[in-house]
Order: sequence, then C-alpha cells, then structure tokens
Amino acid sequence: MDKRIVFIACFAFALTVSARKKPEVFSQVSYGITNSGSALSVTFQKGKEYNHPLFAIWLADEKGNFIQTLYVSESIGKGLFRHASRKRGRWLAGAIQRPASLPYWTFQLNIKNEFGTYLPTPRVPVVDGYTGATPQTSFVMQLKTEKPLKGKFKIMLELNQSWDWNEFWTNDRFPKDLEYKTSSQPALVYSVDIDTEKKDTAYEMKPIGHSHYSGQDGQLYLDLSSLTTALKIAKSITVQIQ
Repeated sequence: MDKRIVFIACFAFALTVSARKKPEVFSQVSYGITNSGSALSVTFQKGKEYNHPLFAIWLADEKGNFIQTLYVSESIGKGLFRHASRKRGRWLAGAIQRPASLPYWTFQLNIKNEFGTYLPTPRVPVVDGYTGATPQTSFVMQLKTEKPLKGKFKIMLELNQSWDWNEFWTNDRFPKDLEYKTSSQPALVYSVDIDTEKKDTAYEMKPIGHSHYSGQDGQLYLDLSSLTTALKIAKSITVQIQ
C-alpha cells in the first residue's frame, strides 16, 4: 500500500478521535435534605453563555403563588457578595444590595429586610439549607420540599448574569440607573408545571418572561424578543419527581 495513503488515513483517524467530545460531567449538589417532604431533581445543562450566573429555584402552587424557596445562590441568599466594594485598589467582599439580580424571586419571597426591601441581608438571610455557591459546571441538583406534595405544582427558576450586554440592553441605555449597570439584560424567568402523580416524567423548563431590568418591581415581563445571550446561559433545564 502507498505510504502516503496510509499516512493520510492515519491522520484522518487521529483527527476524528480528537474531535470526539468527552462526555459532559454534571456536578451533584443537594439542598433541603433534612426536610420531610417530596424529593425533586433539577438537571441544568449549561449553555455556551454560562459564566457565573446567579439563580433561584422555588416551588409555587398551580396558580403560581409562592410556596417555598428550594435553592438560591448564596451571595443573594445571604446578601454578601465577593465583589461588594472597590477599596485599596481591589475588590473586597461585603454586604450589599443587588435589587436587579433576581427581582422576581425576591418579590415572590415577600420578606422585608431592615431597609424595607425584599432582598435577603446578613440580618435577614435565607436559611443555610437552601443556599450555596453557583455550580461552575452543568449540574444535577437534588432538592426536597418542606412538606409532601400531592397534586399539581409549578417549579420556578430565575437566573441572571451580570454585565451581559447586547444591542438592545446597552451600557448607556439607562445611564443614571446604577442597578441596571450590574445586570445588563434582565433576569430570565423559567417555569414548568409538574404533576406529583407522574414520577416517571422529565419536565422541561421553558423561559416565560423576564424581570424588571433594575429590580424596581416584581412584575413578569413576557416579551423576550430583546434577550439574546441571556437565553443561552442554559442549554436545557429539566425537573423530575423522585
């Protein structure tokens, strides 16, 4: 056989092998594990724009009324951010209010802090069992409700990624609104209806709207046409009843 043909064949094979993607690794995390209610799992496959987002997951009744938080990123749940203030020429951790981060969830939570807003603070935090660092990879999150579930409910998820600008949500769109500048594209809200009688079903969460761009209210804005990269933070999100 011609040595050139052998070389080309080997080279093509090497390229094919190297092009094969390694199976994605999903980290495993658990919250609310001491509860005596129903067990749920949320599988979050990150999208190509995933870059340290903040997010919250909560349980609502069939009509969308808030029942309980299932998970929230620790910086929001405790009101303590790694990059809270810039002093001595570098960013320092500390307590700070970020109303644009996850406003739909905070208004649903409806617990006022010492400042009269609905954001958790070090004095009025979300309990430890529901807070944790945002996973850096795709993940499977095991969650447990406070009470056993029977019937139909909603699982809600809100996520936001800071400084995620696009042609509509530009850096100078609201030049006097400092809270907007920490959010860029507004937080995205996902939802899915679940039936606790169907434990063999994987429910896919879909985006249903976005929050106020600087967290001034708790409304859900249904028009998603101005969002671009924010819709690619998550590739897929599914919920399953255990």
